[in-house]
Amino acid sequence: MKTIHLLFTILFLSITACNQKKGDKQEIAETSSIEIPAFEFGTWITSNKNKSNEDYAAEFKKYKDAGIDEVLINTGTDPIELERLVPIATKVGLKVHAWIMAVNRPGDTVALKHPEWYQVSRDGKSCHDTRPYVGYYQWLCPTREASRNHILGLVEGLAKVDGIESVHLDYIRFPDIFLPIGLLPKYNLVQDEELPEYDFCYCDVCVEAFENMHHKNPREIKNTAIDMEWKNFRLNAIKALVDDAYKIVNKNNKKLTAAVFPYPEMADHMVRQRWDKWDIDEVYPMIYHSFYNEEIDWIGYATKQGVADLEAKNVGLNTGIYLPPFTSGDELKEAIRLAIDNGAKGVTFFDGPALTPEYLQAIKEVKASLKL
Repeated sequence: MKTIHLLFTILFLSITACNQKKGDKQEIAETSSIEIPAFEFGTWITSNKNKSNEDYAAEFKKYKDAGIDEVLINTGTDPIELERLVPIATKVGLKVHAWIMAVNRPGDTVALKHPEWYQVSRDGKSCHDTRPYVGYYQWLCPTREASRNHILGLVEGLAKVDGIESVHLDYIRFPDIFLPIGLLPKYNLVQDEELPEYDFCYCDVCVEAFENMHHKNPREIKNTAIDMEWKNFRLNAIKALVDDAYKIVNKNNKKLTAAVFPYPEMADHMVRQRWDKWDIDEVYPMIYHSFYNEEIDWIGYATKQGVADLEAKNVGLNTGIYLPPFTSGDELKEAIRLAIDNGAKGVTFFDGPALTPEYLQAIKEVKASLKL
């Protein structure tokens, strides 16, 4: 009797084990069928109209051979130049994004004819004549109808170009109320508070719009740094501009992407930019660790923070990496791995000309390892 019972027990355990193995195999099969998006590599570049198609074909092939998937091209907002470069890049398998300097419009020949379009600092100086920090800081007002329509018109012109993936907004913010700490010595500056010459925009249109909404004049606020309505007014001015650009670009069956400051809280503090609240498809935070006197591991920290802030939105994050502070391909690999491990969908390098053969080889090796 005991023998029969023992045989029955062995048979029951064998059947159970088989079913368990079958279940495990089915679970593995189901899990393996989940499609994981490929991690993408990109680079920002600025076009040169004097550069031949043949030279561009060689440059784009060099990127592609090293594992680069996309190029974000600044053509000076010239759709004709963009139309020239798109087929050359796509022929070798690169995706193209139309990179535009949006609110900061240095040398914009149309805008320069309209001095009233430009942002005004708290000390009453216009970016048309007095430029904060550097000569190419020529910021248009995002509230004034004419200047914002000019920006949106340029966005639309790029969005109509066949073959691009996105219109890629840059300088989609206010001028830096605080510079990255690593850049302050370059300008011999101490910024322990919000200085009036770097605080924008106090033009008549912004002041009137804010006054109608909140019944107070920002020029008369004793401490603008702690007035949340005035700060939020400017955050919303940029959001409204981005959201309108999103409608235009999506109407043309393209995506909207943007180069932004490292993570939303920092962007809010430094440049009146809260990109986790925008209507946008993907963001490319410029996690340039050397600008902030940080070490390479800060790339992982800032990436993780941005990914967490976007968790409730269907928005991808591509970590922007600034190449000059790196000293080796191994360091670059570490930076890429930090972005991968902290949830980025890709990395983008500033900029193409800084991608040395050693860095291109490092990218190629990391990409090959991701296919295993």
